[in-house]
Amino acid sequence: MSSTVSTSRGILPPARHGTCDAPNAGAFCQPEPESKDNDESELLSVSWNQDYGCFAAGTTHGFRIYNCEPFKETFRRDLKSGGFKIVEMLFRCNILALVGGGANSQYPPNKVMIWDDHQSRCIGEFAFRSEVRGVKLRRDRIVVVLEHKIYVYNFMDLKLLHQIETLANPRGLCCLSHHSNAFVLACPGLQRGQVRIEHFGLNMTKLIHAHDSHIACFTLTLDGLLLATASTKGTLIRIFNTMDGTRLQEVRRGGNRAEIYSIALSSNVQWLAVSSDKGTVHIFSLRVRVVGEDSPAQLNTAQGLALFHQNSSTSLDALISPNTGANPSSSFSFMRGVLPKYFSSEWSFAQFHLPEDTQFIAAFGSQNTLIIVGMDGR
Repeated sequence: MSSTVSTSRGILPPARHGTCDAPNAGAFCQPEPESKDNDESELLSVSWNQDYGCFAAGTTHGFRIYNCEPFKETFRRDLKSGGFKIVEMLFRCNILALVGGGANSQYPPNKVMIWDDHQSRCIGEFAFRSEVRGVKLRRDRIVVVLEHKIYVYNFMDLKLLHQIETLANPRGLCCLSHHSNAFVLACPGLQRGQVRIEHFGLNMTKLIHAHDSHIACFTLTLDGLLLATASTKGTLIRIFNTMDGTRLQEVRRGGNRAEIYSIALSSNVQWLAVSSDKGTVHIFSLRVRVVGEDSPAQLNTAQGLALFHQNSSTSLDALISPNTGANPSSSFSFMRGVLPKYFSSEWSFAQFHLPEDTQFIAAFGSQNTLIIVGMDGR
């Protein structure tokens, strides 16, 4: 195993206010009053929490947490000792996962610190031989992503539970379900264009060949039953059933190659949003039917397994609803099978135009709102 784990007794000082008590206590104490340097902090990362109600911003001088609706900064930590390239929240609680980053950061990029902001101290630490590419949290699990391997730990005692080998994954791609009754993990497989789905509750692994090109971005629904993917080509977004790997829908962002920055699914699985380096956020209507009166996020593992067996024997009628016509198609779509596939594609029904030179990530808020956060601080 290429990692070491420790539970912290003073790895970071327990002081929440004031300056450090010990000269070598490092690093995470509350600094002296802010200087102008803090106002000029460079933004290193932006990430949503699990329900998209908050987002965290990692900077060269610490981190900041924002509430989305209403929009406001909830708290910040400005540090003289450096910043963080990864700040992962656990819903709205006081637990954060932090990975150092930035030119002058004293926090190494190969360490994950589990920070309790209520106690103002580190409660656990993971050290690796290579740089950490991503961290994902559930209430019961901590997932650490390296370039070629993913480690899954139990949250309560920090014990290693699973190791997963992946294809080179410099983007740190990984996604978790967040329903309490279903633990699903999506990550790159060992082949180009492949996504590996781990249904830990069912002790089942599913490999989905999603694209011919390398995977650029993907996301899961909260229950982990649906997966949306995009490749490095960036023209098509595909939605899959994670239980049997069947493709349920395909929508087209455009005809030219693009770098996909984010994919977001609304909580009711009615809408899909995609942001890219073309300066647009495309909105698509999904034809994936919500099972019953509740959203798929309300399904538990047993229901998911029943749905899997149902789909295996009855095609996919339970998951796909008739096309509502919300996504426009080409006027040549009637010649499906004769003209290239491009002319029969489903296109977005709405677009938001943004500056092309800035990376933006999108998420759905409540009441059909869309929240877009840019790496330029907007």
